[in-house]
Amino acid sequence: MIRVDFYLLTGQACEYFACRLTEKAYNLGQKIYIQTEDQRQAQVINDLLWTFRQGSFIPHSLVGTQEIIQPPVLIGYEYKFEIEMNLLINLSSKIPEFCSNFQRVVEIVDQNEHKRQLGREHYRYYRNQGYLLETHQIEPS
Repeated sequence: MIRVDFYLLTGQACEYFACRLTEKAYNLGQKIYIQTEDQRQAQVINDLLWTFRQGSFIPHSLVGTQEIIQPPVLIGYEYKFEIEMNLLINLSSKIPEFCSNFQRVVEIVDQNEHKRQLGREHYRYYRNQGYLLETHQIEPS
């Protein structure tokens, strides 16, 4: 059964928190795809994964770059998913059509009212699909 985790943030940027989750999942041996809203956000995540924490190393690349070996973390925004991975971190306002290809989906919701409304819509969608839902309240660290 697909598990969907909603992380409700208080006082943190979604992109930074996505990097923290990515690092944790990578250290657990997961293969991660980060779905972003657009090319700008994909580039922000790409850059942030290099700098968000001193000493952190997470092999990653943007979808469409010519990699000889696929890294365990891919970042994209228009991708039709065909590669087998474990975890989808969705930063997009839309639910990717391919979300059912993953064992686990993460939705990150900050304090922005529009994003909170989208989070509620996503929650209803996943609930109607019969996915296992978990909600986590995240306080600033």
